[in-house]
Amino acid sequence: MPALSWPHITPILLLVGSNIFMTLAWYGHLRFKAAPLLLVVFISWGIALIEYFFVIPANRIGYQVYSGAELKTLQEVITLSVFVVFAALYLKEPVTVRHLIGFALIAAGAAVIFLRPAADGAAA
Repeated sequence: MPALSWPHITPILLLVGSNIFMTLAWYGHLRFKAAPLLLVVFISWGIALIEYFFVIPANRIGYQVYSGAELKTLQEVITLSVFVVFAALYLKEPVTVRHLIGFALIAAGAAVIFLRPAADGAAA
């Protein structure tokens, strides 16, 4: 089976969709400071409900080929990627070099999760 097959790619695509909705639910209301808090809580909850229709299948399908730790790591890296775009485009916040370096360090740490032991059986 090829390394980039349906159960490898589908969870990533679903997690991107999931994170778009979750980021909107968690941070979209920040542009509407005058809206009553209770109203934005319920609207955000409704948006988050849609997010579950992406994340649950992503994890169910992804668990065929990824461990739980790998799925969570994918989730976090995708979350940061979606958020940086969201913050720049929707919240109109600048993305600084400091942000990019910090996110790159997090991504490097996440990459460690996906390291595989050497083929000769030596521990990585």
